[in-house]
Amino acid sequence: MIETSRRTAILAGLAVLAAPRLARAEAALRLQVWRDPSCGCCGAWIEHMRAAGFAVEDTLLRDLSAIRRRLGTPLDLVSCHAGLVGGIVLEGHVPAVAVRRLLDLRTPGIRGLAVPGMPVGAPGMEVPGVAPDTYEVIAFGEGRPRGFMRFRGGEAI
Repeated sequence: MIETSRRTAILAGLAVLAAPRLARAEAALRLQVWRDPSCGCCGAWIEHMRAAGFAVEDTLLRDLSAIRRRLGTPLDLVSCHAGLVGGIVLEGHVPAVAVRRLLDLRTPGIRGLAVPGMPVGAPGMEVPGVAPDTYEVIAFGEGRPRGFMRFRGGEAI
């Protein structure tokens, strides 16, 4: 009986210690998105992110330039929608696996990820019967933008 109470006390203590870490993990999965209301591919990307476990707050705006300035997105990396998750800026059709990788790595100097343009096969840009493009997810922040991950369609290569 004493052993059971001791075990219960230990488990309760571990739960108290784990609670802040779990709360931070949940907060990191909150994704704010800004997009034009007439863009269908942005909606498809949002569904991709939701399917990957992100809680999306979707904000519709006709002009994203003020948001991009606030986020510090380089103009040459602009695509069709902007996002922010766990302090990381997102631009365009960035696959969820790349976002999760950066959230896990927390690489110093990387402020955001971008998929410039709208490559066929990127999440939200799937076109039935059309071969997907090979594209790069670009990391930006300190120094020059650089490749972070490469994809063909939705698959990392």
